[in-house]
Amino acid sequence: MILFPAIDLVAGKVVRLERGDRSRMKVYSDDPASVARDFAAAGAHWVHVVDLSATFEEDEDALRQNELAIRAICQVPGIRVDAGGGVRSLGAIERLRRAGTSRIAIGTALVRDPAFAHEAAKRYADLVVADVAAKDGVVKVNGWREGEGLRADQLVPQLASLGYRHLVFTDIARDGMQTGIDAQAYARVAQLAGFPVVASGGIASLDDLRALAALGSDAIEGAITGRALYEGNFQLSDALRVAHGGTQTV
Repeated sequence: MILFPAIDLVAGKVVRLERGDRSRMKVYSDDPASVARDFAAAGAHWVHVVDLSATFEEDEDALRQNELAIRAICQVPGIRVDAGGGVRSLGAIERLRRAGTSRIAIGTALVRDPAFAHEAAKRYADLVVADVAAKDGVVKVNGWREGEGLRADQLVPQLASLGYRHLVFTDIARDGMQTGIDAQAYARVAQLAGFPVVASGGIASLDDLRALAALGSDAIEGAITGRALYEGNFQLSDALRVAHGGTQTV
């Protein structure tokens, strides 16, 4: 299981939100590349980066600072970057690809622009990731602020049929809350997709990671953890050992 320590960016700063609420933001660092270097030193091979300024359509200065931060993170030796946030065009995919990212997550546009979602999967294949967030089974978009009357169990099979083979599923109600996970919810999403998924939202302890790992590689490709790391609930090196079953794998 891949462990993705998370770096959420607002105007070049590392932050975490509670349940995606921009007004409930805590700043952890003003040096994202340093955070990524610390992750690499602990043994991480991947980081999950979210451009929240792009997601929330903030001003040009905030967007530029995040762009520079992402480029700097991509330059950290030994780290591969899974990046997303506000990716709604082929041009945005290209910019992230040129910055050096290894995976690019598409969220809102999966629902709002099906033609783009289809073309992105067709053109970029293994590079793109479907980023699905839901609360009580209902898909949320535009920074989790809006619903589309679409259930995750409808959307996920559609995305699989378009050719997506990587999918992050976020349980919004648990994200940033350190309340623990519903492991079986991710197992159900993987069954709908027909391939293993990345779990996001609510990981609060090593036991949560053990529960995900126990589902097996047919269900879980990886897990994203953010606030629990920043708040010191566990050490990244310990989390990596749990995720990798005692071995360090890429």
